[in-house]
Amino acid sequence: MAEQITKRSTSYSDWYVDIVLRAQLADYSPVKGSMVIRPRGYALWERMQQGLDKMFKETGHSNAYFPLLIPESFLKKEAEHVEGFAPELAVVTHGGGQELEEPLVIRPTSETIIWSMYKKWIQSYRDLPLLINQWANVVRWEKRTRLFLRSTEFLWQEGHTAHETEQEARDETLQMLDVYKRFAEEYMAVPVLTGVKTESEKFAGAVDTYAIEALMQDRKALQAGTSHFLGQNFARAFDVQYQTRESSLEYVWATSWGVSTRLIGALIMAHSDDSGLVLPPRLAPTEVVLIPIFRSKTREAVLEAAQTLARELRQEFRLELDTDENSSPGWKFAEWEMRGVPIRAELGPRDLENSQVTLVRRDTGEKESVPITGAAERIRALLEEIQQNLFDRALAFRQENTHRPETWEEMKTLFNGDGSDEQTARGGFALVPWDGDPATEALVKEETKATIRVLPFGNEEEARGKTCLISGKPARHMAVFAKSY
Repeated sequence: MAEQITKRSTSYSDWYVDIVLRAQLADYSPVKGSMVIRPRGYALWERMQQGLDKMFKETGHSNAYFPLLIPESFLKKEAEHVEGFAPELAVVTHGGGQELEEPLVIRPTSETIIWSMYKKWIQSYRDLPLLINQWANVVRWEKRTRLFLRSTEFLWQEGHTAHETEQEARDETLQMLDVYKRFAEEYMAVPVLTGVKTESEKFAGAVDTYAIEALMQDRKALQAGTSHFLGQNFARAFDVQYQTRESSLEYVWATSWGVSTRLIGALIMAHSDDSGLVLPPRLAPTEVVLIPIFRSKTREAVLEAAQTLARELRQEFRLELDTDENSSPGWKFAEWEMRGVPIRAELGPRDLENSQVTLVRRDTGEKESVPITGAAERIRALLEEIQQNLFDRALAFRQENTHRPETWEEMKTLFNGDGSDEQTARGGFALVPWDGDPATEALVKEETKATIRVLPFGNEEEARGKTCLISGKPARHMAVFAKSY
């Protein structure tokens, strides 16, 4: 049998790492804190890229590419930006055997290099809006790393747009937040909360940061994507002005937005189980694995039938035919379960006799036999059922683990437990009235390690007339607190 993985109930952290390694999604790099994305992991990232890229282009964006190396002086032009990233920067001081005149920073994000180019490209309102995205790698010198969730180098996309008016830029920011939400829910089958970040949690250099937040099976939150309204901060820092329709000069308005390979970590932690990876069909690199089962006497007939069926199904589905004869069927079943393939199709001598194929769902383990002639139709329907079931299951889990504690003590118990054992902490999302004071926010973090994940849209109205759960002062917002990755 395939090697067992750690159970979630034993160690959620070890379970997660076991799945990444055993499903061959990634491996540790010789460079501390970095990872090697293996073919199966990269195939999953490619599926994500394809889905997101289509959505970006449907909203008018084009792809470009900007340099990996950024002059150090560029980052210093936007003070809040450089201060926010300073501890994470990797700096190149030598090149070609000589000390560089000016150190170069390996991009932690590309606002500065992109805005230096926008100064050249934007002269008039006719050049706006400028809607550019790039698929790239970035480096942030992380001290505590975890495969896919937080690594020194990771892959992502970063959108950077320039607009005539503040309202256009704000509309863009929220439009891209909605794109991320739809991608998470429709492709990843992961329900997300949306809202604005607090001052202490926002992106360095942004006026407002919006996020999608997902709840993992260990009841911790994961920030899965962010969209930033940058105001005119970077336009002023790089003197990007345009001639208005009235022939005056005005600074442009900006946004940036991004998601990364962290989404793979979100997929694993939202859906997978103690047998391994569970993938939503719309993102699974392989939707169906066909496993012929035979003995020596039936080998030729079963393999021929399997190859015929595989040719037919490949016209519509991403299918792998497992003809490995060195492993037992049981081992192969466990191995394909580990890899998260949504449907396993089994074809043996008895199936041939009955002109049927056996289909097994990865999400529930349910089996059914269907006529070979109707296999494609049933697989098509089954994939949609699995996609919807994964979303419904994750949504029910989030609803069960969203709490409204009525006292500060109850909230502390939610995140810390009752003092007898850390396992008594339930975790999850806590939706509570908050006074808007950063000191109150800091107190919660100090005493529970929980932070404000988002201030949900429209929260001010619900908070009206309520008192802050922590300070007792009048509430200004309804805030979602959680421990997070």
